[in-house]
Amino acid sequence: MAFSEDDIALAAEYALGTLEADERARADSMMAADPAFAALVRSWEWRLGVLNQMVGLVEPRPVVWDNIKRAIDQSAAQAPQPAPDAPPLPPSTEGTATEAAAPPPESIAPPFEPGLLSPEPPAPRAEVAPVDQSNVIRLDREARRWRGVARVASALAAALVAMLGLQIFAPDYLPDVLRPAPRTKVVQVKIPATPTTPAAQYVALLQGQGGGPAFILTVDGATRNFTVRKVGAAPAEAGKSYELWLISDKLGRPRSLGVIGATDFTARPTLAAYDPDIINNATYAVTVEQAGGSPDGAPHSAPVYSGKLIETVPPAAVPVQQKR
Repeated sequence: MAFSEDDIALAAEYALGTLEADERARADSMMAADPAFAALVRSWEWRLGVLNQMVGLVEPRPVVWDNIKRAIDQSAAQAPQPAPDAPPLPPSTEGTATEAAAPPPESIAPPFEPGLLSPEPPAPRAEVAPVDQSNVIRLDREARRWRGVARVASALAAALVAMLGLQIFAPDYLPDVLRPAPRTKVVQVKIPATPTTPAAQYVALLQGQGGGPAFILTVDGATRNFTVRKVGAAPAEAGKSYELWLISDKLGRPRSLGVIGATDFTARPTLAAYDPDIINNATYAVTVEQAGGSPDGAPHSAPVYSGKLIETVPPAAVPVQQKR
């Protein structure tokens, strides 16, 4: 329900306790008849009730109560004073009173004759227009309403300043609902990456009888990936392909590692399926097969190039941390 500014100011002043007797009685009747207005008064009491929590009790001095009682005694109504008696008449005789009452003959005024003396008629009295009191009453109500609004605004501003000051300098004195929420600051700490330990590197020179190296086989000890680089091998004949084989006594028969491509470098991850002991001690051979490699997984010609792995780069030693 929407209330006017007068009703809002009336509810606020009722919560502050600054209303006069007639206005407070009107507010009580409105609260009894209108639950919405009663709720508005309770909301103002809740807002302004924080002031009581911020101000401590102050016990007045005993002399204050004595001064109040003395002022009440001095302002008590006094008993009415009796009116003074009229002064007594002077004593006189009967003949003296009669003579005094009868005027002398020469002092009798002549009879009034019309036309000799015509007194002027009295001047008419100017009529005074009645004063319109409605405007005065309305202005008085407006002034009281704005004074109430100003008092409410001042109280709210003082409460806000006090609450902000307590939140900054002494938040422990505030109730839990008015304390500022704790701020959580997230700090991101970057942990340096653990340096990887270089793995061992192996190389095999695949060459024929009495000739120079035709291929260079490089194997990474950590990933077991290998790379074949063409060095001095002649291009394969038409319809033929070079195929690389792994020969070990532990495997029983040669295992194909794939066809060597026509480019200078051929990389394969095929060795990841074998143990390091087999990889390091096996013989690597190259045969000439039909285009695309052996169809049944077995070599069909004698090796033309072969070689064994040798370690070229040893694995990096893990540093031992000294205890302090």
